[in-house]
Amino acid sequence: MSFSSVIWRSVVNSKMVILVAAGALMSGLTASAHHSFTATYDESKTIQIEGELVQFMFRNPHAWVHVMAPDENGVMQRWGVEWGGAGALTGQGVTRESLKPGDKVVITGNPGRNPVDHRVRMRSLLRPADGFGWGFQGEDFD
Repeated sequence: MSFSSVIWRSVVNSKMVILVAAGALMSGLTASAHHSFTATYDESKTIQIEGELVQFMFRNPHAWVHVMAPDENGVMQRWGVEWGGAGALTGQGVTRESLKPGDKVVITGNPGRNPVDHRVRMRSLLRPADGFGWGFQGEDFD
C-alpha cells in the first residue's frame, strides 16, 4: 500500500468519525427538546375539574390522565390532563398502579389556551375516596 493511499484512508476515516459524532450530537439535541407549556397552557389561570378517571397513561416524556368531567357550562367532556414523566412521577410516589379507571378525582391545573381542546396542565390531583394526592407537598414537573 502506498503512502498516499494510507494518508487518504486516514483522512476518510477522520471525516467519518466527525460525521458520526456530529450526527450523534444532533440527535441528542433533538431528543432533549421540550415544548413550551406557556404556548399550550394559560399559566395565569387555574381551573378545577372533578370527575371520573377514564384513562391513565403512565409514560415518558409526559403521563396523561383522561377524565370525564363537566365543562364551565355543565356539559360532560373528556379532559386531557398533561402530567410529569413516568420517571419523575415514580420518584414522587406515583406508579402505573396509582390510578385506575373509575376513580373519582379532583384535578387543579392550568387550562389549555384553546378551550375547545379541554386540556389541562396538572398542578394537583386528589382522589377523595382515600386521600391519595399529588401536588400538595411541593411536587411539580417542568
